Amino acid sequence: MITLKNITLRRGARVLLDDASGTINPGERVGLVGRNGAGKSTLFALLNGTLHEDRGDFSIPTQWQMAQVAQDMPETDDSATRFVIEGDTRLMAAEAEVAAAEASDDGERMGHAYALLNDVGAHDAQARAQALILGLGFKTSELNQPVNSFSGGWRMRLQLARALMCPSDLLLLDEPTNHLDLDALVWLEAWLKRYPGTLVVISHDREFLDAVTNVTIHIDHGKLVRYGGNYSAFEDLRAEQLAIQQASFSKQQEKIAHLQSFINRFKAKASKAKQAQSRVKALERMEKIAPVLADAEFTFTFDEPGALPNPMLAMEDASFGYPPPADAPAGTPPTIIVEHVNRSVLAGQRIGILGANGQGKSTLVKTIAQTLAVQGGILTEGRGLTIGYFAQQELDVLTASATPMEHMIRLAKAAIASGKTQGRDMREQNLRTYLGTFNFSGDQVMQQVGTMSGGEKARLVLAMIVWQRPNLLLLDEPTNHLDLATREALAMALNEFEGTVMLVSHDRALLRSVCDSFWLVTRGGVSDFDGDLDDYQQFLLDEAKRQREEAAAPKVSAAQAAPKTKPASNRQKGLQRDLDKLDQHIQRLQKNKSDQEAALSGTTDAIAIAEAGRKLQAIQEELDALEVRWLALAEDIEACKA
Repeated sequence: MITLKNITLRRGARVLLDDASGTINPGERVGLVGRNGAGKSTLFALLNGTLHEDRGDFSIPTQWQMAQVAQDMPETDDSATRFVIEGDTRLMAAEAEVAAAEASDDGERMGHAYALLNDVGAHDAQARAQALILGLGFKTSELNQPVNSFSGGWRMRLQLARALMCPSDLLLLDEPTNHLDLDALVWLEAWLKRYPGTLVVISHDREFLDAVTNVTIHIDHGKLVRYGGNYSAFEDLRAEQLAIQQASFSKQQEKIAHLQSFINRFKAKASKAKQAQSRVKALERMEKIAPVLADAEFTFTFDEPGALPNPMLAMEDASFGYPPPADAPAGTPPTIIVEHVNRSVLAGQRIGILGANGQGKSTLVKTIAQTLAVQGGILTEGRGLTIGYFAQQELDVLTASATPMEHMIRLAKAAIASGKTQGRDMREQNLRTYLGTFNFSGDQVMQQVGTMSGGEKARLVLAMIVWQRPNLLLLDEPTNHLDLATREALAMALNEFEGTVMLVSHDRALLRSVCDSFWLVTRGGVSDFDGDLDDYQQFLLDEAKRQREEAAAPKVSAAQAAPKTKPASNRQKGLQRDLDKLDQHIQRLQKNKSDQEAALSGTTDAIAIAEAGRKLQAIQEELDALEVRWLALAEDIEACKA
């Protein structure tokens, strides 16, 4: 096991861990949480050996092999497949031994070397690597493209695939979801659930943490506080502790009252639509963990918009894509990604934009934000439309060499020039005070954006959007660099916002709590998605299955495809019996799960909580497997009926 005893860790003069102790047992799946700057990444540096404790005792099994995602941007002309294969350190060592043996002309050594090469999986290394690459959203045509041909975000996905390729006893993942779309995120969750080693992950995606962890370690005031269970279980227990301790009681009451008022107001508005019910559940959860939210140090709100045109936007046979390059021959057509879109965006709508990677979600949002021109048809804006745009790449709307104050002064000058000052005081001191409400204080307001962290850039973009008082918010992956507390603050602010929201995000908790309707961008078009996010997750799994079957179809001969089973009627009866048995088994497991959840919520004993958490994880993994089997049986029965 990993043991930390009375550890002190410093970064410069700042003490991050102070006399902290904790353990991580083999095979545990640990979520490491805490505020930004609490010391999560510093603890990772201790675990991977790049940092040593200032005081105390730290031990990790010497025989354990460790894997983690390299943070540097890969620069190589190797193919994507070869780059990922090289993450298998045992395979690379075996290949080096084969080369050395061949050079020595030692027959016995060569025999051992080739046997070792086979033992470490050389025969299927390419297939394993390509499965990882495709799972993380790459196309089949990109498997052999050079690494340097991909953008930064895609190269970081290759770094993640390379880490997963590495055989390991301990896997360290620091914000692995930042560059992933929802389809790749679903795939990664499934992969991590099967990972047999010890996992330690830092993430600000609560649903991801819930799916892949069974232990939570909270870095709080320099200590390591261990909780049995995933992030939601931790949040419940911490809320209870804060309520019992009445921590910062007077500070919390105003925030809790505001939160409660907001919850009551929006629960009363919710209809019986399926996605609205998901939002009600999210609000009920916020009500339950009010003490945790009230403890957050950063909250904000959007001002009421000056006008609410209705419709906000109208699209008539619109096409979205990219114009031809400047050096392209005359007459080169634009690249069209989404076309024939006929839709309106109404005042007050909250639209989640869904779609697998590469289908055109960001292209659609960029065009509405006027970063790209519409490539065909008509895009009509309502009179008085004011757009607040959060770009997936923050530097699309920020200038690296400018400071927060310079960004705000630029906005103020633009507002004065357009006559849209809306009664605000444009003096520099007021702008400085405003930035302070977004945690930019002192010298930070004069810090160049290019030197800021991702979270600081995200906060600055939010500050700029709020200041402009938009009536339409276009948010493309706004949570990538936000911590959990700031994500909750964003969810609250969006729910109180009186205008229209269009949101692209892989943060399912944010989508659930904010969006009342969904658009699906797929196969070159845009359609309504009538289900909720659970339905969408199943849609992604079904799409992946369909694509695999299409890819495999040409390889299956007519003889192989011919039925080799019993007549359909007999086979259907047998399948139905199997399905009925499976239903009964699933019901028993679900009851067992409810019992364990009740046990978990009804005790504060750490050992009992840990045991209940382990049982819950095992039950959930079995349920997941049975539900996949249930779907397969149901599909077979439908095929027999057909």
